[in-house]
Amino acid sequence: MINSVVIMGRLTFDPELRTTPSGVSVVRFQVACDRNYQKSGEDKKTDFIDVTAWRQTAEFVSRYFHKGSMIAVEGSIQTDNYTDREGNKRKSFQVVANNVSFCGSKAESGGSNPVYSQPAPSYASADNSDFEEIVDDDDDLPF
Repeated sequence: MINSVVIMGRLTFDPELRTTPSGVSVVRFQVACDRNYQKSGEDKKTDFIDVTAWRQTAEFVSRYFHKGSMIAVEGSIQTDNYTDREGNKRKSFQVVANNVSFCGSKAESGGSNPVYSQPAPSYASADNSDFEEIVDDDDDLPF
């Protein structure tokens, strides 16, 4: 059986990282996805899809995404049956994320991707005393 879903859209609120009593990280967020089809004369419709991410994926989402961020989510659909306060039987749907990805532009994230915003190490001041220059006075190639 196959239960696979891929969605791309914008977060509707800042994700808040939580921890289960057993210490597992979890984050819930909502993705707004515009529908592809719109009837003539009507406004575009948007679906608001609830997503749950666990463990390292949850920590990644809470660290690098915020309200309005464009996100791509790959996961599976889970359903839950419950009874509301009035005694009516209800069903809820959510996507459980397996993978999430950045898909916004650099301009959206302030000009740089936060994953790579740490400065690269500088080797200009490294101690080069262990190296010696190789002088090749013979013009023959070694291969």
